[in-house]
Amino acid sequence: MWVLFRFLAQMYLFCLLGRIVLSWFPPSGPGALEAIRQILFRITEPLLGPIRALLPPVRLGGMGLDLSPMIVFIGLQILLSFLPG
Repeated sequence: MWVLFRFLAQMYLFCLLGRIVLSWFPPSGPGALEAIRQILFRITEPLLGPIRALLPPVRLGGMGLDLSPMIVFIGLQILLSFLPG
């Protein structure tokens, strides 16, 4: 059972990393990349949304830095380090 949970958590981390990387590039309109971006958004937003509601973006000049992906990423890594296997 832990093996399955570990696998799913690692897949979630890959999806989260993909969302982070794609967030650096502006949407280019309809296409394969935008479809991937939407899929990753649907997968990761249920966990990121509540954290973002608790911790609003940190203001950096005229920009806001969303810390929720970093918190989820670190939290999952810590959780995975305690799991057997």
